[in-house]
Amino acid sequence: MIWNSFSSKNGFLILLVGTLLAGFLFNATAYGAQTSGETTSSLTGRDLAQKVFDRDTGRDATARVEMVLLNKRGKKRVRTFDSFAKHYGSLIRQVIRFTTPADIKGTAFLSVEKSGGGTQQFLYLPALRRARRIVTSQKSHRFVNSDFTYEDMERRPVDDSQHTIAGEEKRGPLACYVLESRPKKGTPSQYSLVKSWIAKKIFVPVYMELFDKKGMLAKKYTVLRLEKRQGIWTEMQTAMEDLTRKHSTALSVETISYNTGLEDRLFTDQGLGKW
Repeated sequence: MIWNSFSSKNGFLILLVGTLLAGFLFNATAYGAQTSGETTSSLTGRDLAQKVFDRDTGRDATARVEMVLLNKRGKKRVRTFDSFAKHYGSLIRQVIRFTTPADIKGTAFLSVEKSGGGTQQFLYLPALRRARRIVTSQKSHRFVNSDFTYEDMERRPVDDSQHTIAGEEKRGPLACYVLESRPKKGTPSQYSLVKSWIAKKIFVPVYMELFDKKGMLAKKYTVLRLEKRQGIWTEMQTAMEDLTRKHSTALSVETISYNTGLEDRLFTDQGLGKW
């Protein structure tokens, strides 16, 4: 899901587009040297995936986000949305509500993780005045014409995939583990492989490559600005690029607050149309 998914992205998934894909906007001093940490000999792929899945993202979070869609002709569309996320034990619920422009204002999305595994997703369309459930066959569809699919916006259980540490590399100033995750037999997914560059010590994926079912590189995800907010490492700007469509989606966090005590009523499908 946009906030805190592992098999796709973890933590608040924020995007930034275009030429920024070429470089990171990290403050290396703020991270420390970032060259030490557990070695691959003492850490399994599953261990690493679990650390990413379990990293601190607060008890709840509220954010205002700008989304920029950029097509291959350079045409840009700008949107804004509010996002609310809350932990229920080890499970997370999240709501996204678009605030601008007028043609998408009021459109809302709800993601609810279930204790038995899997995630229920609902999309509320103001014109219809109702929320419809996103079924499994629709998980590969694009979310509001962005470069994220509904699958990208859900957090997969660690054991839905086979995880292998393929090595260690630096991304910008950050020393990273390279984690390869392949869905296990019986796990529905549009991807055959997700490669993630995981920053050591803080266990945040800062770059990802997503391969389609034919094994072709389909999309790239890059964290461009990472900051510590209220003691929590937060992806403030990221970029997702769809290589097939030659299209990209950018999100930039304008404001974010953690641990404010969000009410449960925000996180129901019945409440999506009552704001």
